[in-house]
Amino acid sequence: MTETPGRSLPTSSGNEQSGSTDAPRRPVGGKRLPEPGARGRTTIADGVVEKIAGLAARDVVGVHAMGGGLSRTFGAVRDRVGSGSSKSSATRGVKAEVGEVQTALDLEIVIDYGVSIADVARAVRENVVSAVERMTGLEVVEVNIAVGDVKLPDEEEEEPEPRLQ
Repeated sequence: MTETPGRSLPTSSGNEQSGSTDAPRRPVGGKRLPEPGARGRTTIADGVVEKIAGLAARDVVGVHAMGGGLSRTFGAVRDRVGSGSSKSSATRGVKAEVGEVQTALDLEIVIDYGVSIADVARAVRENVVSAVERMTGLEVVEVNIAVGDVKLPDEEEEEPEPRLQ
């Protein structure tokens, strides 16, 4: 039912309440109800924050890959075999601890040779904080970055070649 501004609506106590949208909500059990958007609770899984952070970190120029060498190798094998992995490539190298209103992140990255590690780390932090806070509403209290490797220009990828059968 749509309320018309200025129209009087009877309440359960017989008193009239203005139908204006600016009027306070009718008390229920002596308490005022919060606005509809504030009723209930939203929880965000660690994996959701990890995916957002992983994708945001990969967007930064100078980040070659996420995760350590061993985890990248195993991840590449899992991706090619197609096994059900608990860690997708989007979350590889990212660990999140999510609370009710805050989150903390640990990232392990591989940097391209020749870039400033300090500049890339700063850009990763800025991009990750911006994306996570914008998409989740959580406050990012820290983004710890571990640079696990440097990708040299003449280095081959660690991912194994697919086998032909």
